[in-house]
Amino acid sequence: MAKATRRRIMQRRTVLQGLACVPTGLAVSSLAQAADHAAAPPQPETARPADVTTTPPRQWGPGAPPGYTPDPDVIVIDRSFRDLLFGAATLHRVWDQGTWLEGPAWSAEGRYLLLSDTVTSRQYRYLWETGEVTVFRPESYHSNGNTFDYQGRQISCEHFLRRVIRWEHDGSVRVLADRYEGHALNSPNDVIAHPDGSIWFTDPGYGDGFTEGHADEPGGEANPDGHIRWRIGEELIGELGGVKRQADHTFRIDPSGRIECVLTQEQLPNPNGLCFSPDHSRLYVISSGKQPGGYGHEGDQAVHVYDVHKDNTLSNPRLFTNMHFQGVQMGPDGMKADIFGNLWCGASGPLGLCGVFVFNPEGQLIGRIRLPHGVSNLTFGGPKRNWLFMCAGESLYRLQVNTQGAGAA
Repeated sequence: MAKATRRRIMQRRTVLQGLACVPTGLAVSSLAQAADHAAAPPQPETARPADVTTTPPRQWGPGAPPGYTPDPDVIVIDRSFRDLLFGAATLHRVWDQGTWLEGPAWSAEGRYLLLSDTVTSRQYRYLWETGEVTVFRPESYHSNGNTFDYQGRQISCEHFLRRVIRWEHDGSVRVLADRYEGHALNSPNDVIAHPDGSIWFTDPGYGDGFTEGHADEPGGEANPDGHIRWRIGEELIGELGGVKRQADHTFRIDPSGRIECVLTQEQLPNPNGLCFSPDHSRLYVISSGKQPGGYGHEGDQAVHVYDVHKDNTLSNPRLFTNMHFQGVQMGPDGMKADIFGNLWCGASGPLGLCGVFVFNPEGQLIGRIRLPHGVSNLTFGGPKRNWLFMCAGESLYRLQVNTQGAGAA
């Protein structure tokens, strides 16, 4: 018998033996389906974006197996970044019940991490001793950025009421800023404290919409045609903040309460995250992308730096980094400096690229932290300020590092 004939008989016998183990109806059905599949044209596969950044797939959250060390998602680009890392540390997702988390700030007195959910209008706190995340304020007026001043008082930016407030030690609330030159603010976004008692914040228009605040009245930049029912939600709180978007500004609130503009819209459109260098001689500000009612004054999605003088004026504007990486324009949001002057910047972008970008004081990219979601904002916390906390979408991540955060929070 020819070899080819024997091979066909053996293949047929193998198929029949396999069918003998299957109920008759199922076998016939399977054969029919196979025939139909063979006759039908091949269907294109549905694109499925990856949900991990490492191979083998990484598991996140409680109960996940221990990560590898050194962590494959903590990427050393320059040797100097290795000195900022604790080699035995791995990335952890510590909570994933938010919607869009922002404004992480460490309370040294309370030993907790404060964070905002800008969409659900709540503030949460991560308790250091237990790792538990609890509701801190069930109504935060769509707060975004938070910080603690050098007296330990909480300062928050409220999108819905379009103002910056401070919680005093006796539990009362003081409005630090809600107007400038007779005009209501837009939606204060990020805020930082200075040792001289001043408060610096950015005021773009990201809260000029019903997702994270309330829209403008008809005719405003974020509601030019009046189609948005801008007063819906007013009954939940009893009052609205400003009702029409103004120009973008970066502001300073003097300890006396006087509000002054340090950067105009023309000097830096769409200001977002900001932070000082450790010695407060530099101010870093992010110019973000287009937002509701932008009408052409779109930012360049880059980090800019300015010299800060004793009279609080800024000079020598220059580009710190354009946030281009591997041919992609990343979207920076919030940032913090460490005690050595390195800048840790959260960014959105394609999976595998998004996460945290770390630059040395000269603007050189020295390291990255990959996460499965873009990072809106971050801060250093823990009793020694050597834990990096990162807000990424609905989740909070942490990583122990070998440096400390600069500044009060």
